[in-house]
Amino acid sequence: MKAIEIRNKYLNFFKQHGHVVIPSAPLIPENDPSVLFTTAGMQPLVPYLLGESHPSGTRLTDYQKCVRTNDIEEVGDNRHLTYFEMLGNWSLGDYFKEESIQMSYDFLTKELNIPAEKISVTCFAGDEDCPRDTTTAECWKKAGIPEERIYFFGKEDNWWIAGEEGPCGPDTEMFYDTGKPKCSEECNPSCGCGKYVEIWNNVFMEFFKDKDGKYTKLKQHNVDTGLGLERMAMLLQGKETPFETELFAPIMDKLLELQKLDNISSRRIVAEHLRSSMMIICDGGRPSNVDRGYILRRLIRRMIRHMNKLQISLDELSTLIDINVENLKEMYPSLEKNRDTIKNVILEEKEKFVKTLTKGEKEFVREVELIKAEGKNIIPGTMVFRLYDTYGFPPEVTEELAIENGMTTNKEEFEKLFKEHQEKSRAGADQKFKGGLASTGEMEIKYHTATHLLNAALKQVLGTHVHQRGSNITAERMRFDFSHPAKMTEEEKKKTEDLVNEWIQAKIPVEHMEMKKEDAINQGAEAMFIEKYGDIVSVYKIGDKSFELCGGPHVSNTSELGHFKIKKEESSSSGIRRIKAILE
Repeated sequence: MKAIEIRNKYLNFFKQHGHVVIPSAPLIPENDPSVLFTTAGMQPLVPYLLGESHPSGTRLTDYQKCVRTNDIEEVGDNRHLTYFEMLGNWSLGDYFKEESIQMSYDFLTKELNIPAEKISVTCFAGDEDCPRDTTTAECWKKAGIPEERIYFFGKEDNWWIAGEEGPCGPDTEMFYDTGKPKCSEECNPSCGCGKYVEIWNNVFMEFFKDKDGKYTKLKQHNVDTGLGLERMAMLLQGKETPFETELFAPIMDKLLELQKLDNISSRRIVAEHLRSSMMIICDGGRPSNVDRGYILRRLIRRMIRHMNKLQISLDELSTLIDINVENLKEMYPSLEKNRDTIKNVILEEKEKFVKTLTKGEKEFVREVELIKAEGKNIIPGTMVFRLYDTYGFPPEVTEELAIENGMTTNKEEFEKLFKEHQEKSRAGADQKFKGGLASTGEMEIKYHTATHLLNAALKQVLGTHVHQRGSNITAERMRFDFSHPAKMTEEEKKKTEDLVNEWIQAKIPVEHMEMKKEDAINQGAEAMFIEKYGDIVSVYKIGDKSFELCGGPHVSNTSELGHFKIKKEESSSSGIRRIKAILE
């Protein structure tokens, strides 16, 4: 069964069970400080999981484009992907465990025709905070899973929380038995041997954890589920890896045809990073040296490195992009629409990287002369890492050049530094995800509302060409990206600041309403990604100053915001400016 068939079956199944199909949110989050990219289907729905009313009701389903960056260096093995698609369904205070489990079981066994005997499930074992989830186990038995294929594990495996505090609860995970023999008598779904593959996760949010670690029952129970499309397609097609499915097969075949040196890991890296880069560019991402732009730059440059490793001419990049567009346009029509932009961005970054390699090589020659002058023939790992970290110079290229110069590299020292670098990156990404989702406090809500006023003020001061291009909000400050070709003058900054403060002092009510998307657009509502919204939209109106499609939450009156002050205005990327501001 092809991936698009699985996606359509999923959406139709839940539509038949009273769910409204909502559009996938963009990969670049709007008004979300939690992550660089959308990492899960629930991420754009956090306000509604916390109690906001969703304009499409209490039963929702969608497919969500996701990018996770923690394991970029792992891509190349048989399972890691940077970009993936997650199918999800939600109950916002509607159905709970029994109905959720029955629907999951029916979809797997009746729609996807997975034999029931191939499904095992896990439930929360209970601890001093919350009891053993016997209800979920009983629901699985009632649905058709026998007791011997129901397992219990602790919080590490079967518990979900949005940050350190907030809504949380036990989850139940579904596993597909690949038919491989057990690695030991103790082998079970928590084992990583490959016999059991996780296919779906249903989270039952029924508790609230406060800052002191105390758990209380929530008034509104939610269900949040996630099913990985690429993994499911791989299993249903009987493939060993996602790279053998139709999502990657055409590009993998072309790389095999073009390569002069064979390396399956490099082919997977090129195929995966090309797809990921194209999807990010499609949603507005551009290479840079910071944040998500840096991730995109890393993806493109790592892809180019491995094309070089395969000895594939970089002139083939345009052809590879065309192959991906043609192969994936049914699933993602925006790829065809943005084909030229994708090519321009990737080819421009390729040119920059080729120059970077030249710079790195010059730096290598300079350093080597110094090492040789000292009578040494080992290149320190610190130098290998610095060339990699500062110039993006591939460590394998440094090693090749070292051999040409009759030298060796200190691999152990480099690996140690590289591992430390990876751990810091992962910890940072984890913290960003963890902290951001919990950031729904009073100050974050104030800053969220202030972005609407800033957007409106910039339009008045600079012109109607100004549109929001992203924001990042913490409890301490706001960061706002917007389209504008030039640096703002001191006078423009002062006018913008004064306008926002004038509107704050005017004590303007912030009104929330729901209406048809078409009506909102006709009335002039501002929206960053209009296609991400369903037919019924949530709109926030601040007098005659601001009228925007937004999920919330917001303050009820501008007088609650305090005093607005611009701290910095700078370039974010080509044609995009960035304002950093605080509320005093």
